[in-house]
Amino acid sequence: MLGLSKKDTTFLLIVIFLTLATPILLQPFPENSALAQFNAGYPDLMQRFAIFGIFAIGFNILFGLTGYLSFGHAAFLGVGSYSVVWMYKLLSYNVLPGLILAVIVSGLFALLIGYISLRRSGIYFSILTLAFAQMSFNLAYSVLTPLTNGETGLQVYTDDPQVLVSEGSPLSPHFFGIVMNESAKIDVGGWQFTFSNGYYFCAIIAILVFYLSMRIFRSPFGVMLRAIKTNQTRMNYTGLNPRPYTLAAFVISGMYAGLAGALLAAMDPLAGAERMQWTASGEVVLMTILGGAGTLMGPVLGAGFIKYFENIFSKINDNILHTWFSALPDGLEDAVVFVLHPFIGKGWHLTLGLLFMLVVIFLPGGLMEGGTRIWNAITGKNRKKKQDADHHPKPSAHVN
Repeated sequence: MLGLSKKDTTFLLIVIFLTLATPILLQPFPENSALAQFNAGYPDLMQRFAIFGIFAIGFNILFGLTGYLSFGHAAFLGVGSYSVVWMYKLLSYNVLPGLILAVIVSGLFALLIGYISLRRSGIYFSILTLAFAQMSFNLAYSVLTPLTNGETGLQVYTDDPQVLVSEGSPLSPHFFGIVMNESAKIDVGGWQFTFSNGYYFCAIIAILVFYLSMRIFRSPFGVMLRAIKTNQTRMNYTGLNPRPYTLAAFVISGMYAGLAGALLAAMDPLAGAERMQWTASGEVVLMTILGGAGTLMGPVLGAGFIKYFENIFSKINDNILHTWFSALPDGLEDAVVFVLHPFIGKGWHLTLGLLFMLVVIFLPGGLMEGGTRIWNAITGKNRKKKQDADHHPKPSAHVN
């Protein structure tokens, strides 16, 4: 089905179901519950899960398959955002022209940067991409102010042409009249589920690009990229030139990043230079490694994990902790809050850093490796493999 094996088709269907059911799955606690703080079923956060999932999927095509570590992908994220806002200013608030332009421009920009950067490999490649990203940030922040509006950020003003806007057209981002920031809320008992147009628009695109990444992973092109990662020198000896393959992977990855940046502007019609900072490039590296580089679903899990901490865990404060531990004696309650204080609120980076260290140390394959271990423990696969090994031991080598 769709050019995939039976196993991959089943996996894709599970991903589709989970993606479409996200507004329900991320709202596990009733609104009035003390644990409602951990609900993540509101549109802005769900959209970020989908958008940064796309960003990480694209980065994984480069880093996970070829092993080339780029620190400059934020440049493409910013280019995508600027492209969409310019389409708003010139044409209308319909997001489609901006998305198309963003993918094209980010692809061309990635072709230019990749053609130069891929002349080197290893740390030299990483530094070159970082340098290009920082140059792009500084250009957007100051030199190219007429195009980017500098530190204020690019946005739509009433005197902009918007030649395709007609009377009655939505005055916010929309997809042929489907307004991104509109949503429907359904109350079920103590739960409130929010179904947002913007989220489902991002989710459908995320499913499509995830399917595309599956096809790339299973294609001969994907096999060539894995060969480059495994031993590029040996590949050179076979007479194959790896550069066209790495450049193609870099361009595809840049187009994914541009699409993610475009969707950020599709949800919020504003583009700023901060999206091109090196920290944004570092963030997608963390997402991919945390989830599991080289796996299909790992980068998506890593993106969701980091964005959850950034938006949910960072909002926990001392007042919330006192509410949770109010049943304890006063002295013990204050002691617990004192111990946990450095790890919440503005200290969420500390908690995330500790978790990241634990994952890297004990789960080198990322969250996907942890999930695989749990699944094997539940299904007993490890036990079965051990039993098979005991019943069919490998023949020992005898030295005469």
